[in-house]
Amino acid sequence: MTHQRPASPTVQRVLRGELCTGCGLCASASKGIEMASVPPGYNRPQGVGPVTAEEERVIAASCPGAVVEPWSPGAHPYWGPYRSVMTGAATDPDTRFEGSSGGAISGLLMHALKTGFVDRVMQVAADPAAPTQNIVVLSRTPQEVLVRAGSRYTASSPLAGIEDALAEGGRMAFVGKPCDASALRRLGRVDPRVGQHVPLLVSFFCGGIPSHDGVGRILADLKVEPAAVTGFRYRGRGWPGNCVAETPDGEREMTYAKSWGGFLSKEVQFRCKICPDAVGGVADIACADAWYGDDDGYPSFEEAEGRSLIMSRSEAGEQFLRGALAAGVLEAEDLEIGEIDRMQPSQARRKRLVLARTASLPFALMPAPKMNGLAVAEAARRARPREALQNFLGTLRRTIQGRRSRL
Repeated sequence: MTHQRPASPTVQRVLRGELCTGCGLCASASKGIEMASVPPGYNRPQGVGPVTAEEERVIAASCPGAVVEPWSPGAHPYWGPYRSVMTGAATDPDTRFEGSSGGAISGLLMHALKTGFVDRVMQVAADPAAPTQNIVVLSRTPQEVLVRAGSRYTASSPLAGIEDALAEGGRMAFVGKPCDASALRRLGRVDPRVGQHVPLLVSFFCGGIPSHDGVGRILADLKVEPAAVTGFRYRGRGWPGNCVAETPDGEREMTYAKSWGGFLSKEVQFRCKICPDAVGGVADIACADAWYGDDDGYPSFEEAEGRSLIMSRSEAGEQFLRGALAAGVLEAEDLEIGEIDRMQPSQARRKRLVLARTASLPFALMPAPKMNGLAVAEAARRARPREALQNFLGTLRRTIQGRRSRL
């Protein structure tokens, strides 16, 4: 099948501005679009046929590269809406060990299945045929959730299959990146099946989606041939857990600090650098690493027992979280919301610089997503003037250079 530019004005504009998150919503909305990996290893929509006016309406209303779902009123400018803010971990030691932080997300999803609150969980897992890459799966047992636990720092398109998942009916929990959560919430505005069949939406604090080329550089540093990889773990099995490449000859490991800080963080796509909601603010529950600070006030990545930051953001999320706590699935204690600044300083920095970065885009004749109701201006007031100016000029320069390279 021949690929071409998608016949969707919204998708074309988003691609021109490098605003695509790769979520896959457009490919689910229209049979004229499918997702494919493009250099340097991001998932992007490709045109394979026409897009109807109704399909375009759904895409325009939902695409997180075009418009981001607003937060509910009273949200913290960095950390979004919240009912409860806690730190804790899964009480089951295997769940806590296998998860990327304290196993809170896995524990909550397993509890949802065990109690019959949902009959399946839509999540991202390692591709058995290409272990460094991702596939989207429906986990129907707690054991399947546990086997598929752990962060996956490369492209995924969980919403490419949302039409089939909604058509199945029943009750489904969805776990995905904040941009995936935004797209699903916005889809719910035009498709009532989302509210009927997705009673639990879980997300996490996201550092951005690196290209798959970043994984190739990790393998090169480990002196592992890509074809020899039989399993690949970005982190987990401890906190934060090492990046591990499995081969027939054994395992090669790299610390999380090196794999993320030295390789993957340098490959993050542009849209993630201007994300106004990288903290899962429209999910029912969002979790993150509750990092401990080192002597200089920066997060320490020394191995320790996993600890999750847990935020309920909606009434549905609060009720579900309280039920899980009462059932002993998690052990947690309350946290003052200002303490998150110490645990997630990079998230705070990105949010306060979103306005400066996006303000530069019109000067480069490039589009920006609609970001109303996300406390972007309020967060920007916390930025130092010099810091904001540097980011405005830096984004403008890189955007103009990128635009010229595409001409």
